[in-house]
Amino acid sequence: MTKTTAPPTTVASFEQVNKTYGQVRAVADLTLDLHPGETVALLGPNGAGKSSTLDLLLGLRNADSGTVRVFGTSPEQAIRDGRVGAMLQSGGLMEEVKVRELVQLACDLHRHPRPVADVLDRAGITQIADRMVNKLSGGQEQRVRFALATAGDNDLIVLDEPTTGMDVSARHAFWATMREQADQGRTVLFATHYLEEADAIADRVLVLHKGRLLADGTASEIKAKAGARRIAFDLEGAIDEGALRGLPFLTAFDVSGRTVRIQSSDADATVHALYGLGLYPRNLEVAGLGLEQAFVAITEAEEAKAA
Repeated sequence: MTKTTAPPTTVASFEQVNKTYGQVRAVADLTLDLHPGETVALLGPNGAGKSSTLDLLLGLRNADSGTVRVFGTSPEQAIRDGRVGAMLQSGGLMEEVKVRELVQLACDLHRHPRPVADVLDRAGITQIADRMVNKLSGGQEQRVRFALATAGDNDLIVLDEPTTGMDVSARHAFWATMREQADQGRTVLFATHYLEEADAIADRVLVLHKGRLLADGTASEIKAKAGARRIAFDLEGAIDEGALRGLPFLTAFDVSGRTVRIQSSDADATVHALYGLGLYPRNLEVAGLGLEQAFVAITEAEEAKAA
């Protein structure tokens, strides 16, 4: 069946969405839009609201207030229309069936099915297609879940910790496939604890903390938002940690052997003060934060504000 619906400028939207479980506010006043062809990483510490956000997007839970729309309609309707594919952490796979049979079933049930052979090949599971599902490794199970999520011609693909259990080569192949999907105009939204994946793969990064959206931008913009830079250098002789900790604008401090690693919200002023101590740092390096360090800095700053 050929789809005739023109792609919208907004794939999905959250408008002032809230969701609580008892005393826990899992999603708090969340407002954001997803657009066609974006690869979007959803980051946050445990309990940040990532899974709850994905559940709301997929219609698995209802918001207490606010509106969630997917392709201009409800999440449930978008899924019935065959426009959304999902790969979730929760939920097991059918056992006592072959991989090929399970993928065939998923394709048969989809409104816009893809050829089974193509789905198996894209997920990298052609060689295990005749293996029983209950005989798979953890990484193989993840690839089967990915196959089920892409059994049809979806416009939005939602992935919750998709590469958990995959080895390095499988992860690289997986993300190459996801990039192909985005290049074809599909939107890919994924939650991950592998921040290096978000840094390398995502066009856009969303940082959640206690249900709130703290940051939304490219990986470079998120790093800049952290407002700190890394400074590393070696010192000869005795290291006076007290004096070093007194340097201005420090946000993090670590000494390992002769090597000092610090973070500063004003690297120029910190380095100037370092020389002002009469020290002569060797192998001095000043660089921006990586996404992981920026993520930690942003979430720690939010914790400090709430304290």
